[in-house]
Amino acid sequence: MSDNAKPLDIVHDSKNEVFQVVVDGHTCELAYQLRGNVMTITHTGVPSPVGGRGIANLLTRFAVQAAEAQGWKIVPACSYAKVWFERNPEYGRLLA
Repeated sequence: MSDNAKPLDIVHDSKNEVFQVVVDGHTCELAYQLRGNVMTITHTGVPSPVGGRGIANLLTRFAVQAAEAQGWKIVPACSYAKVWFERNPEYGRLLA
C-alpha cells in the first residue's frame, strides 16, 4: 500500500474466525481457528484484482497484533503466514 493510500478498515469477525477488509469491492480475508489460546492462521486470501498492494501483509499484521493483545499464541498454517513470520522475526515470540 502506498503512503498516500487511505487506511484499511479491517474488521475482526470473531464469531466466524476471520479478519476481513473490502478493497475496491473485493473482500480480502485472513481466516483462523481458535482453540484455547492458540490461533491457527488457516488462510490468507486477496483477490487478484487488488493483489500486490500489501493487503495480505496488513491483514496478517493486524491479526497478529490482535492475537498478541489477547495473549494468544499463533500457528501459521497457511503458506503466506509462514513466510510473513520469517520476514517479521520480531513476532516470533508469539509462535506456539
